[in-house]
Amino acid sequence: MDGRNPCGSGGTLHFETAPLKIVRAEKQFMTDNFGIQYLDCVSNVAHVGHCHPHVVAAGKNQMATLVSAQGFMNDALTKYVKQLVNKLPDVLSICYLVNSGSEANDLALRLARAYTNRKDVVVFDDAYHGNLGNLIDISPKMFKQMPLGKKEFVHVIPCPDTYRGIYREDDVRAAEKYVKEAEHIIHQASRSNRKIACFVSESIVVNCGVIVPPRNYFRLLYNLIHEIGGVCIADEVQTGLGRTGEYFWAFEHYGVIPDIVCIGKPLGNGHPMGAVITTREIADSLGEYYSTFGGNPVACAIGMAVLDVIENEKLVQSAKAVGKTLLENLQQLRLNHRVIGDTNARSLFNALDAVLSSLAHSNTEGIIDIASNIVVPHPRSVLSMEDLENMSEELEGPEAKKARTSYDDID
Repeated sequence: MDGRNPCGSGGTLHFETAPLKIVRAEKQFMTDNFGIQYLDCVSNVAHVGHCHPHVVAAGKNQMATLVSAQGFMNDALTKYVKQLVNKLPDVLSICYLVNSGSEANDLALRLARAYTNRKDVVVFDDAYHGNLGNLIDISPKMFKQMPLGKKEFVHVIPCPDTYRGIYREDDVRAAEKYVKEAEHIIHQASRSNRKIACFVSESIVVNCGVIVPPRNYFRLLYNLIHEIGGVCIADEVQTGLGRTGEYFWAFEHYGVIPDIVCIGKPLGNGHPMGAVITTREIADSLGEYYSTFGGNPVACAIGMAVLDVIENEKLVQSAKAVGKTLLENLQQLRLNHRVIGDTNARSLFNALDAVLSSLAHSNTEGIIDIASNIVVPHPRSVLSMEDLENMSEELEGPEAKKARTSYDDID
């Protein structure tokens, strides 16, 4: 080796100018190689807390018993799928287990196209749905940076942002107006003989800055998509399993039922897992589906353990209560700092929208680069009220941390 790093790019480092080397994590805390402990409000994978003992034990025990059983009957697979499907509306009854959120969204796209016999996709501007080729094609956040740009089968509609968008929070008809914008774009596609297979979106639009659409928005848009023969895909990769508080799925906040639901990050608490859940009718259009590692016994054991923890520790209820207090703290921070233009939130999903002036949201010349002006914390579902107090103090003005001399207190 000549000293060069052989690793391909794994994404941008957090705190790139002074990156942290994390060597250990437990619950909502991460510890670096100097022994300094941090409250984790950045990573969005360890849904029930880093290295939760129940999840770790389930994975360890299953790994010592049976790791792979592809093509054979296995109770863990049947039991886990039943538990997961029972968390969804009855019509969503068929589950495919995969290995990541990207793989889930890719399979959902395949299902939608097989069922409708169409190719075209409707997505939000600046949306991101995964790093596979098919998903880069339908992710404006990514294809805007590509030489070929947008493909002809992709139709981009405005994100229903009532802070920075074309229709604002003081407009009682914002939902209807945003759907009218979408309808116009879809009708333009129809006039060009393009037929829509599906609409893909997050229900809380995390990748665009935690945009919380107006209440009636998805009901109206889903009706429009169904009227033209398309299906609706809910990307719950980041928002599923109670992260938005009160409900288990973000789409439930809007009183809609998607045709296909995609799940990823929270399922395995760090173990690579994903799932696609759809109707029997849509599933029957796909034909045979095969995955070597999707739904393996270890993944199923870990998945069941995660669901156990969510229920036993009442994490959905906790997310709602802690998220409410977190929002109140961030709103207070906004009052104290004029650089904060808005606080977007749904339970533990929160974003601070930084502006150059209090009027910047209505004047694009005053906006800091849209890709870098929104700070999106991702606290764990196990965040406590005490953690919120510490977090608020740090946001107001952090003091230097002292390095640990041992790890005894977190063993």
